[in-house]
Amino acid sequence: MAEIGDSILQGINEAIEYVNGDTSKSIVHTIINKQIDVKKIRDKLGLSQAKFSQTFAISLSTLQKWEAKTRNPDGAAKAYLLLIAEHPNMVKDTLENVA
Repeated sequence: MAEIGDSILQGINEAIEYVNGDTSKSIVHTIINKQIDVKKIRDKLGLSQAKFSQTFAISLSTLQKWEAKTRNPDGAAKAYLLLIAEHPNMVKDTLENVA
């Protein structure tokens, strides 16, 4: 039971530190609310759905659903797509080097 009490006290102390401006123990999550136009990214690169899917290791079915807007990319997928949009050669080279 003492462990639970210690854990609660630790949480309270960390909350007080946070309120006082010490964010060193905080975990920050970045949420990308931006809508990603996957088709626009793919078209800009001049790739077919099949080639984009193969090049960037994205399921063709998933890509098609994103482009049809029947599914939306999650946070990690949005970050990956933004990286592809800005640095396609770096992503491609990295994937080729780990294959």
